[in-house]
Amino acid sequence: MWIEGRLVENNQTVRLQVNGATIGNIEAVNLDTSVWIAPGWIDIQVNGYGGYDVNAPGVTPESIIALTRLLWQRGVTAFCPTVITASEEAICHSLEAIALACERDQRVAHAIPCIHVEGPAISREDGPRGAHPRSHVRAPDIAEYRRWQVAAKGRIGLVTLAPEYPQAREYIQALNAENVVVAIGHTAASSEQIQEAVNAGARLATHLGNGAHAQLKRHPNYIWEQLAEDRLLASFICDGHHLAPAVMKAMLRAKGIGSSILISDAVAVAGLAPGLYETPVGGKVELLANGRLNLYGTPLLAGSVSSLPECLANVLRYTDTTLSEGVRMVSTHPGQLLQLDAREKRGSVVSGSAADLTLFRFDAATGDIIIETTLVQGEVVYQRLA
Repeated sequence: MWIEGRLVENNQTVRLQVNGATIGNIEAVNLDTSVWIAPGWIDIQVNGYGGYDVNAPGVTPESIIALTRLLWQRGVTAFCPTVITASEEAICHSLEAIALACERDQRVAHAIPCIHVEGPAISREDGPRGAHPRSHVRAPDIAEYRRWQVAAKGRIGLVTLAPEYPQAREYIQALNAENVVVAIGHTAASSEQIQEAVNAGARLATHLGNGAHAQLKRHPNYIWEQLAEDRLLASFICDGHHLAPAVMKAMLRAKGIGSSILISDAVAVAGLAPGLYETPVGGKVELLANGRLNLYGTPLLAGSVSSLPECLANVLRYTDTTLSEGVRMVSTHPGQLLQLDAREKRGSVVSGSAADLTLFRFDAATGDIIIETTLVQGEVVYQRLA
């Protein structure tokens, strides 16, 4: 199979050969095309989409498979299903459903490189806790983590926690020794506690700027500390609601493109029509016509309903990021964090790399991104109808 388009990285028009699950020859050709070819997009934080909820009590392997296929339509070739703060029984139920989905469908297994567990060792304080239920917040427990891995059949690869717990250092070191990425998030930690976590092996700041108090001491505070820490990568929700455009621009400049990852942090209501919805964790929520999801009857955010291409389009609107830089934040950088570049040659478009590809158009007039084709392991899993 041959694909024609324009490489995002260097603006070169090419014919690209797909040999099975890998990229074969890439030939420079003269083409008049508006189709961009990018490495497959990777979203490291997805709670749900299109009505499918990773954390629902009734989550099944079939719903995880359906979720994966919906995300392919949004150009996402790989994602980390994100299991949030809940009882151990509920967490293990979600983990088991994801693991079974991967066993039943090889391509879904490829599209789920690992599972992200966000919590339950997060701050109990209003603000940093976000929409996570206070009743299930608890200290990090290595024995519990090991039980999660049994339920997940070893598929947990990313864990977000607040490092202010006395057990945090030992917990981070234990997970780090098992090659699990540890992220800081939903925290009210002091600067010293954040530094101790990074020294212990924490590598990522989860949705930096969110999961925070409404009002903070101007400095020092935990946002500045994570923003300035060069050993931490940072993920950002650029949906236009979680971070104001000026905040997104300033944070991205401070952290640097090379240390930044875009995420959707999408919840199950994402992709649905505006209206009122009941959610298993947040209760009643209202999806507004402008794409903002609020706890019903309040101005408080109840989650993100943007997909990764919408977040990419927004970062191009709000900042001085180039298209190639933006694409690296949704492909190369998350792939490097999860070591998919080294293990599976994902995250680049060169001969011999994985044929996980996202083909899209960028409408300069509207700023919208339109997904044309998604390939996973060299197979077309989504094709936009003309």
